[in-house]
Amino acid sequence: MRDLLPPAVAVAVAGPADWTGELLPAERACLTERAVQSRRRDFTAGRVCARRAMAALGLPPVAVPAAADRSPVWPAGVVGAITHTSGYCAAVAARVGEIRSVGIDAEGHQELNAGVRRLVCLPEEDERCARLPAGTSWPAVVFSAKESIYKVWHPVVGTWLGFHDALVELDPDAGTFTARIAPARLDAAPVADPPALVTGRFAVDDALVRTAAVLLPL
Repeated sequence: MRDLLPPAVAVAVAGPADWTGELLPAERACLTERAVQSRRRDFTAGRVCARRAMAALGLPPVAVPAAADRSPVWPAGVVGAITHTSGYCAAVAARVGEIRSVGIDAEGHQELNAGVRRLVCLPEEDERCARLPAGTSWPAVVFSAKESIYKVWHPVVGTWLGFHDALVELDPDAGTFTARIAPARLDAAPVADPPALVTGRFAVDDALVRTAAVLLPL
């Protein structure tokens, strides 16, 4: 993730020990007895990485519990994001005065079936993906970009943003994406100055698609 984000954003990627690291009491309380082992491992690695990212900003080790929708609850003055997929977890954090919001996502690099593509991609996006160079699952990049966009949008606006509420355009040469938020979502936003345009970066290798987006302070 480090290569996708500005220096003001601290990045921590999980190592082997982080998946079974220690949780703080407020974090442990977020895991019910019914939580399966994979959920516990993902949650643990995310919180360990979150505290390491905050430590890189010079902040003390505080809990990052989960809201009712499972989104991380960052301490006052901090914005951040967590992502995890099979065998990979990362967290990022930044100070509010330097970054308004940040979103990251990682997904397995694989083809999406037609049903998932319809769920994720607008027709224009699907057509553009078909014209891009072979060898990359471009719909998977769009999917990951929209996950990062949602993580940027939700902390600022506080409302849901569906896959079809953002129109993503990829630039494969620059490794960047631009997303335009649907006017209906902007009109319905309960805050002033909701982000109408979100830009970010992506990287793809044989195993992973990684994306990241930031909003700067107004």
